[in-house]
Amino acid sequence: QLQASGGGLVQTGDSLRLSCAASGRARINWVMGWFRQAPGKEREFVAHITWNLGTTVYADSVKGRFTISRDVAKKMVYLQMNSLKPEDTAVYYCAARSSAAYEYSDWGQGTLVTVSN
Repeated sequence: QLQASGGGLVQTGDSLRLSCAASGRARINWVMGWFRQAPGKEREFVAHITWNLGTTVYADSVKGRFTISRDVAKKMVYLQMNSLKPEDTAVYYCAARSSAAYEYSDWGQGTLVTVSN
């Protein structure tokens, strides 16, 4: 039910936009998040946005470079990534949870972003 797309190979400083089709998880009281997992590292939080108010939270490592947004009508969530760095290389996942929950319950299949020097 969560379909992430938009990954690819880019160079340092380039931009990329990831998309996540939320379909059944586009509920008013849900939170949509982006996570990433680099090779040999644990999965980490990148950003989240609430469906109702569009409130956003970012990891310090991407603050000022990445922007999460949503299109309620299209039930889509986006992650605009600017000024990409090699350390941004990872598989990026979109995920969803109820605003009343701490853990994310639904996960997409991931899309690979590779940033070369």
